[in-house]
Amino acid sequence: MNDEKNMQQPQQLQEYDEQEIDLMEMALKVWAERKWVIKMCCIAAVVGVIVAFSIPREYSTTVTLAPETSGKSGGGMSSLAAMVGINLSSGSSGDALSPDLYPDIVSSTPFLIDLFDVRVQDKKARIDTTLYIYMKDHQRSPWWGAILSAPMKALGWTLSLFREKEEKEGEAQLDPFRLTAEESAIAKALSTRISVAVDKKTGVTTISVMMQDPLISASMTDTVMHNLQRYITDYRTNKARHDLAFAEKLYQESKTNYETAQGKYANFVDANKNIVQLSFRAEQERLQNEVNLAYQNYSQMSQQLQLAKAKVQEITPVYTVVQPASVPLRPTKPSKVMVLAGFIFLAFAGCAGWILFGRDFLANLKNQLKGEAA
Repeated sequence: MNDEKNMQQPQQLQEYDEQEIDLMEMALKVWAERKWVIKMCCIAAVVGVIVAFSIPREYSTTVTLAPETSGKSGGGMSSLAAMVGINLSSGSSGDALSPDLYPDIVSSTPFLIDLFDVRVQDKKARIDTTLYIYMKDHQRSPWWGAILSAPMKALGWTLSLFREKEEKEGEAQLDPFRLTAEESAIAKALSTRISVAVDKKTGVTTISVMMQDPLISASMTDTVMHNLQRYITDYRTNKARHDLAFAEKLYQESKTNYETAQGKYANFVDANKNIVQLSFRAEQERLQNEVNLAYQNYSQMSQQLQLAKAKVQEITPVYTVVQPASVPLRPTKPSKVMVLAGFIFLAFAGCAGWILFGRDFLANLKNQLKGEAA
């Protein structure tokens, strides 16, 4: 066993030395043509600077929300309801919307379409329009984007000659079920600029919106936050609000019945002040009972109405804005340094690959083709 180990050690040392020799040879090959490599890296640096300054600036704004915990139940409203024997918190936890669905809600078509009519204004006060028009007519793109998209635009213009009438009919009213190609494209572009992340442990929600103007980015982030809060509130309080509307209807009916019964009783008593007949007393007692019954029903409906209002208030979610929206001072992207470094690295890697492998491969390929031709 010892002899085998002693024989393996020299072999491993020899292989290690050969690897060092190969790496040194490769480095020397690249170093021998360093002038050409430096020249190509300089050209790549110039191209990188041009590309970096051609990419439009993008500004990102982030807000952080801390929702109330789902385990919260009771409170002052629940204690008040418990005094009259009603469990106000029952079923409210089941109406909670899972935070995991927040990203899907924000990226849904109805949610995005609701943002189309939001008014936006840029930092320099040159643009004051709706978000839809801003996304359609005021988006800057790099110069090569116009060149690459020119054939597709020409094709789209040609096709629009045949379907112009159909699209104009769709412009009369925005229908989420039947969007035009332009509306669908803008909604898709808008969804890529809005991101929502939820911490599964804490439930903290982070909303980010990226736009080409810092003021529009901040204002849209604040709008998305409030729209999401309103959506969640409407979802959680939907049943309670329907119950409240029904309680208000019953309350108004019971109030009307009570006032009617009270009026009949008062009119009957006023019209028969000096009559002491048994039939009068029986009728008076009957009307009095109707008034009492109507009053009991009215009192009960009034209590039910107050409890329905309390339930709506109780299950309405409360959010704490940990980090509010603020106008970003610096663009998030592009990172000009990273673009420049990326171009230089690609140029160096390409040159090294050509020197070490590409040149020999091309020479061998030419020799093989010559041999086959001969």
